[in-house]
Amino acid sequence: MNKILVANRAEIALRVMRTAKKMGIATVAVYSEADANMPFVQFADESYCIGPASSSLSYLLGDKIIEVAKQCGADAIHPGYGFLSENAAFSQACADAGITFIGPTAYSINTMGSKIAAKQAAKKYGVPMVPGTDKPIADIAEAQEIAKQTGFPLLIKASAGGGGKGMRVVNHESELEEQLLMAKSEALNSFKDDSVFIEKYVASPKHIEIQLLADTHGNCVYLFERECSIQRRHQKLIEEAPSSCLTEDIRKAMGESAVSVARSCDYHGAGTVEFLVDEELHFYFLEMNTRLQVEHCVSEMISGVDLVEQQILVARGEKLAFSQDDLKINGHAIELRICAEDPLNNFMPDTGSLDVYRRPVGEGIRIDDGYEEGMPIPIYYDPMIGKLVAWGQNRTEAIARLSNAIDHFRINGIETTLPFGKWAIQQEAFVKGQFDTGFIPKYYKPELLEEYSKDEIELAAAIGTMIYKEKTMAPKALPSLKSNWKLRSQLR
Repeated sequence: MNKILVANRAEIALRVMRTAKKMGIATVAVYSEADANMPFVQFADESYCIGPASSSLSYLLGDKIIEVAKQCGADAIHPGYGFLSENAAFSQACADAGITFIGPTAYSINTMGSKIAAKQAAKKYGVPMVPGTDKPIADIAEAQEIAKQTGFPLLIKASAGGGGKGMRVVNHESELEEQLLMAKSEALNSFKDDSVFIEKYVASPKHIEIQLLADTHGNCVYLFERECSIQRRHQKLIEEAPSSCLTEDIRKAMGESAVSVARSCDYHGAGTVEFLVDEELHFYFLEMNTRLQVEHCVSEMISGVDLVEQQILVARGEKLAFSQDDLKINGHAIELRICAEDPLNNFMPDTGSLDVYRRPVGEGIRIDDGYEEGMPIPIYYDPMIGKLVAWGQNRTEAIARLSNAIDHFRINGIETTLPFGKWAIQQEAFVKGQFDTGFIPKYYKPELLEEYSKDEIELAAAIGTMIYKEKTMAPKALPSLKSNWKLRSQLR
């Protein structure tokens, strides 16, 4: 493998390219007109514009990307995450073109891309499931029959869904028909597939996922878990590894279940199996993400394994160089997604430019980003600017380092999730690890962040005033001090 085309943009494109270059592999960037001046374009050995700003006219054009790969002599394509990363047709098209897709096969993506097919495959391996159906609901009569078995509240979910689309919580039987029709309609509009299924609604769950690596020689390992429960709109904001709540026995059981899910679809490469975990630490299979995750950094920090490097090695046909027994948890890592969103306005995306963009530095601090000072944040793509990760020898140290790094991160010109992150990691529920996916609706209100920010501003002003007075006041004469230094020097 001599040249890799990265079919993505911003921070993940840079992330992949840096590892590829470290391995002595040339890199190719493809970019939209809006991204012409982005750092990932400048960093690549070669770069090619593939269309206008809209992702449907650029980053989602699989055929055009493959054509560029052929023309420039790239023998592999890394899809990053998002865009075409979980597109089975693109994976197959790469294979048909004789180009290595750095990811799983079309079969694996198809199997796990359908939540119903994924449940059916994993169920054969004894993976714990939330009570409910493992096939599409045909009509309201069938839904009512299933509801009698699961009880209320229950959850209607789109089979092809993601990001909370096509998902409805039903608390009473009287709501069932209306919510079923709404879920099917949203699923059809979002995914062109109105298949939905029903599960028992697990109240106050934790969202915990297992990082996997599998090669093409039958070896599969898990790189422990990530706690991903702090979310808005079913999308993660803060992730950490390991989870603060799992015992060693449960960690092992979840890891082995995740490996079983991978084997159920003949998986290879890096992937993630997601679980819901209830208050009694019973865990249930949720879904599998057949790609690299945004939050892969925290797993790398505690395991010492470069997941992108392993993806490339597996795609080259190499065996994993380590076994499960070789993997150990080292310390604790926490990641905050820095998004161009306004926490005071329901985390709505914010627009503008990075008028000031100064990164913090320090021991255990890692920043994966894709922008530089002065650059605009395009409205066409995900609002994530980058990720701030802190590692410590334990969770307490990791929290302290992340808090300090947030204090020293300077971003002006747009609103970001940095203030929310600082507020969140100092809440008692977070510090004690006693939180679940209801953290934001349960604890967060915009006025709390406003008050918190006001207190910080007043404290900073007070400190600034004190420093100013100390520097401008006339120096006082020191009192006469008697020193024994000369006497002691004479006695030597």
